[in-house]
Amino acid sequence: MPSLDGFLYVARNAKDCMVFYYHFFRMSQVLPEPGTWDEYFENFINGKVSWGSWFDHVKGWWEIRDKYQILFLFYEDMKRDPKHEIQKVMQFMGKNLDEDVVDKIVQETSFEKMKENPMTNCSTVPKSILDQSMSPSMRKGTVGDWKKHFTVAQNERFDEIYKQKMGRTSLNFCMEL
Repeated sequence: MPSLDGFLYVARNAKDCMVFYYHFFRMSQVLPEPGTWDEYFENFINGKVSWGSWFDHVKGWWEIRDKYQILFLFYEDMKRDPKHEIQKVMQFMGKNLDEDVVDKIVQETSFEKMKENPMTNCSTVPKSILDQSMSPSMRKGTVGDWKKHFTVAQNERFDEIYKQKMGRTSLNFCMEL
């Protein structure tokens, strides 16, 4: 197997991730129809989505992060302190950039800036692949939007499942900023 220099892995809290993917699947014309929110909720918690279980995927990368050269980042940390997270990436890559360059990277990689950029907002993707009239590919970029989708019962059920599947890890996700 060829030698790889390393991996950047960005994880997002499962609840916001579920909401994002629900809307992405609604927009996508090439992925399976997500059904109602309730149906998608069931599929997601049971790992019956295109990429399999969020729990297994994230936990798998977390467990091997020290075994291989993996920089494990959290979406929520990138939202809270983007400059610090960019500096982590620079260090991981062995790069040293001037402060003004780092500030420009922070500016150009902000959610708001990327949402306006056709190179990152999928606006040039044909409607036959991504129908953004259903949902924009870059919706809100916030942490905690799951609260507008989950019912109290879904939240309680999800928390129980999360404890069962992730309880033995040292992973700590921020659920709101």
